[in-house]
Amino acid sequence: MAEALNLVDDARPARRAEALALLDALGREGAAAGARRIGLTGAPGAGKSTLLDALVRALRARGETVGIVAVDPSSRRTGGALLGDRIRVRSAAGDAGVFFRSMAARDRLGGLAEATRASVLVLGDVFDVVFVETVGVGQSESDVAELVDVLAFVTQPGAGDLLQFMKAGVLELPDVFVVNKADQGALAERTARELEAGLGLGERAGGAKVVLTSARDGRGIGELLDALDACDRALRAGGGLAERRRRGRDRFALQALAARYGSYGLDAIGGEAALAERLAAERDASGFALVARLGGEIEEALRK
Repeated sequence: MAEALNLVDDARPARRAEALALLDALGREGAAAGARRIGLTGAPGAGKSTLLDALVRALRARGETVGIVAVDPSSRRTGGALLGDRIRVRSAAGDAGVFFRSMAARDRLGGLAEATRASVLVLGDVFDVVFVETVGVGQSESDVAELVDVLAFVTQPGAGDLLQFMKAGVLELPDVFVVNKADQGALAERTARELEAGLGLGERAGGAKVVLTSARDGRGIGELLDALDACDRALRAGGGLAERRRRGRDRFALQALAARYGSYGLDAIGGEAALAERLAAERDASGFALVARLGGEIEEALRK
């Protein structure tokens, strides 16, 4: 597995063909195959890493194996991940059933690098559950929502009133909202009520759950796991999981092609609308194979 992770993150041309073959094979195993993918995002200081540690311990107690991809902002000096709070996930140390990989967001402005999706595919073939943890800045919420099956947004007491949550645009994407540091009492409960009120005003009424947790004393961890499991069961029972992953695949492919070739390149083969139709018709192909094939078509069109 470690060799596979290094391979899919290797940018050298000589190894890209081998990496693509692996990713294509993993992507073709089925749109609903592999591990449960859970996203964990929220502003710095919300306690995501400590909460993740508590979740991993609870999952290990149930006998489930866990892979973690932690996406950090990139260092301006080295381009690598800033690993400031990774020591808080102590459960990853010395447990063969837990694997931790920290990655840099690179040039994605707070979002996810292509290697993040590749790493999730690899880990999803090995572990029962894969977490993707991001720092909630820039475009990370929308990016991770298109990669995972269930998205949990973590906030802390006093993080803002209802208007602030609505202005930040965080009420639309998550499946579960987590108010961490519930040991702060009344302030945490008020923040949870603000979130519930915001959900009641919008399209998400009844569709997302708010859970109070305390990673410090373990409060609400079981309830949070139950909420995440319920979201996953509902997706699988209704056939929504495969469709959600296909939408994420299509969005990834469009973003990757736009980043490489720009609007001029996309227009060379009919524009974004034509690409979307092509992607919808290729229901069983992997996203990485589609990017390679359509990228070849764009380059050929540009040479003419």
